[in-house]
Amino acid sequence: MKIPILKIKQFQESEPVNEFYVNTFSNHIALNKSLINRPHKHNFYLCVVFTEGSGTHEVDFNSYKISPGKVFFLRPGQTHFWTFDTPPEGYILFHSQEFYELYFLEHKLNSFPFFSSFLNSPVLEVSQTKTHTLSAQFHDIYEEYVQDNTFRTLKMVSLLNIIYINLTREYTTNIEVEEHFSSNYLMLFEKLEVLINKHFQVEKFPKFYANQLHITTKHLNRVVKGTINKTTSDLISERIILEAKRLIVHSDDSLTTIANKLDFSDYSYFSKLFKAKTTLTPMQFRKKYIHK
Repeated sequence: MKIPILKIKQFQESEPVNEFYVNTFSNHIALNKSLINRPHKHNFYLCVVFTEGSGTHEVDFNSYKISPGKVFFLRPGQTHFWTFDTPPEGYILFHSQEFYELYFLEHKLNSFPFFSSFLNSPVLEVSQTKTHTLSAQFHDIYEEYVQDNTFRTLKMVSLLNIIYINLTREYTTNIEVEEHFSSNYLMLFEKLEVLINKHFQVEKFPKFYANQLHITTKHLNRVVKGTINKTTSDLISERIILEAKRLIVHSDDSLTTIANKLDFSDYSYFSKLFKAKTTLTPMQFRKKYIHK
């Protein structure tokens, strides 16, 4: 089964604002149940705040509890789905990169920590008071979205920016700001992630990525270690294993075919690497995930 990649226009009853969508969460679920009741990806950025409900949000095979005060962030390309134990409520919005960056030419979406790296947590928990404030801000955007007032889009993107700034302050409460935004290391790390996403199926050694970035392998490892306390090899392996998980669960390909797609000529080596990283063989992982 191929993982569907959903687009913003699939969620809209009409197209009142190009490259943007916002709704109450309960209404979103009611309108789009057929689109989101199975694992899928998006080609846009997503933010959700929950004010009611419980359940589980699975993002790239990591499970997170849903509860009031939880805020979730997703970047394009991540696989996710929702399961609910009690009815959810809150707000959901998503938008393209262009929608935001057209208005903020000097400020990029990846400047926000929750969108800067796949390795950063996709969830934030805020207090009851701040949940109420955040919900009110989402409501303001929703009110603009469903009306046709002067400068509607400009106001929405301005409100969106305020939301993201406030969430960044919450997200980085326990992080030294100077360390988090170390410009040189962060810039190199972001470029490395882009390169790994592009080449991981073929290029599996740090030297290739160091050459692409015009730095030494030693310095590249220093950058990765200083940014996320891992090695470059760890980062490459994690991306390979994530793609392997996606293919194992969401495709009907044989495990040997999946190993070949990931450029492993020896299935036994692929299986050994997968087990070392997950504690399960590819077959065990497929059986466990499909039947859970």
